[in-house]
Amino acid sequence: MAMHMMWPRDPDSVKGSRIERESAVRVWRFARPYRPQVVGFLATVVLQAMLGLVPALLFGRIIDQAIPNQDRRLLAIFAAAIVGAAVLSGVVGLFERYWSSRIGEGVIYDLRVALFDHVQRLPLAFFTRTQTGTLTNRLNNDVIGAQRALTTTLGTVVSNVITLVTTLAAMFILEWRLTLLALILTPFFVFPYRRIGRVQQAITRESMDLNAQMNSTMTERFNVSGALLVKLFGRGDDELELFSDRAVRVRDIGIRSALFTRGFMTALSLLGAVGTALVYGLGGLFAINGTFQVGELAAMGLLVGRIYMPLTGLTNARIDVLSALVSFDRVFEVLDAPSPLVDAPDAVELSEPRGRIEFRNVSFRYPRSDELIVPGLETPSSSVDEQQIAAVLDDVSLTIEPGQLVALVGPSGAGKTTLTSLIPRLYDVTGGRLLVDDHDVRDLTQASLRKAIGVVVQDPHLFHESIGDNLRYAKPDVTDAEMIEVCRAAQIYDVIQQLPAGFDTVVGERGYRMSGGEKQRLSIARMLLKDPAMVILDEATSHLDSENESMVQEALAKALAGRSAVVIAHRLSTITQADQILVLDEGRLVQQGTHTELLAAGGVYADLYRLLVRDES
Repeated sequence: MAMHMMWPRDPDSVKGSRIERESAVRVWRFARPYRPQVVGFLATVVLQAMLGLVPALLFGRIIDQAIPNQDRRLLAIFAAAIVGAAVLSGVVGLFERYWSSRIGEGVIYDLRVALFDHVQRLPLAFFTRTQTGTLTNRLNNDVIGAQRALTTTLGTVVSNVITLVTTLAAMFILEWRLTLLALILTPFFVFPYRRIGRVQQAITRESMDLNAQMNSTMTERFNVSGALLVKLFGRGDDELELFSDRAVRVRDIGIRSALFTRGFMTALSLLGAVGTALVYGLGGLFAINGTFQVGELAAMGLLVGRIYMPLTGLTNARIDVLSALVSFDRVFEVLDAPSPLVDAPDAVELSEPRGRIEFRNVSFRYPRSDELIVPGLETPSSSVDEQQIAAVLDDVSLTIEPGQLVALVGPSGAGKTTLTSLIPRLYDVTGGRLLVDDHDVRDLTQASLRKAIGVVVQDPHLFHESIGDNLRYAKPDVTDAEMIEVCRAAQIYDVIQQLPAGFDTVVGERGYRMSGGEKQRLSIARMLLKDPAMVILDEATSHLDSENESMVQEALAKALAGRSAVVIAHRLSTITQADQILVLDEGRLVQQGTHTELLAAGGVYADLYRLLVRDES
């Protein structure tokens, strides 16, 4: 069985670790659906190791029995057996690969689906404190590492052990003295391998860091925002120089790694040749003295090469196994992360929503740095941040009747966005109660609650898909007639008609192929398809020009008709048209009423109004 050189993994990553029985048991438990395949996989590995002995042993029998006795029949049998062993080994190898791929790809599928499902159900606070790249790396690299634990690592360790044991047993049976001679050379394989392996690990680590830097450069410069920034500042040549510098370092380290690997493999081959030569030399003396047969010597020469590579592979078996289990542990760390936002066991559906929203003495604070959901992924906030967000909302009580348009106003950091985030239960209140249609939102299923709520924000997110696909996100079974209807209502249909591909036009990453007003109107159309009873707007016109604003305002007027609406208001027109104005300051509801009432009362609202008049004049 051919053995391939495997560089050991970085021992620093598992320094001080040990193989925990609980982790190993859990891995085995997780692989429960694949246990028959695992057994079949291990059986094929063992069988291939045993078949690898057949050619050497039969070759010795040919020399010692068939040739001296001129037994053509026996020669044919042995030759046929060698060919048969090779064919059988090939067939077993196919089964080994089949089981390996079945297990590995199956585990990858199960882990990825489980991780994706669990992560998307985690609260929004998790995503605000987690780097996207770090999270996707966990879902990709660690899942593959976990797969390797069940296939490559497990198969390699078992194969090396079986190959080593069976080969040594066969050699001892043939000639124990030559076997001991071969074993004397093993330290010259193992110890240099460990030392040189550490050097190679350093080279590999440096190569990975340089590749990460180069990939980071491409990722940041090749998204729409990065490419735009480079062009606007005219830094294309500078960026090329920066990238070229990092790319040439990747090239140089790659050449160095290739030469180092080749040199070490050459040294191992030479050492193996020395071991084989010693076995042939001493065995030849035994054969001359008549204590050892020539065929047995030939078999020993073939077998001795089978003990060195398994030994070098097993030198770092513990690191390999621990590294693979670390990947499983990192996957389980995410899967075990508790989500505070789960449906209650007796949660009910919000059927026929009317849109009545009530805050009863609601308080809220964001999680502290010691309340991380997945500590290994999230970046904790500083102590200063914790002081600032200690109480984002404090004892807020208000009622929004069905069909009312309510404007939220207040200085930056007053808690307006946080208040609207509580309604669809993106976060849970930390004090008091939030009710929708007289149901505590914690007693409703999240799916039915969010189905009844539509949200339009200042910078709506569009997927890098077609206009039609982005609209279907709200209603997968929407008809073409329905799409046209909501797009007319959102004042965007005329724009779509002018596009060559119409609804099949791809909007680009984050919708960058569309203008700000077009994205807003498309997001309003998407919200109309959802047909929610309640609408939340983070003022959708604050950054638009007058022409786009008027079109979006007209679309919003149709979107809000007959629906309860909570609007974070930045425009005078929105504020003055509101049925009710809520004034937040430092997390507290300080004023409440109509525009006329609040303007007459003075205070925070009157001050904010004067600022808005000055800004829009």
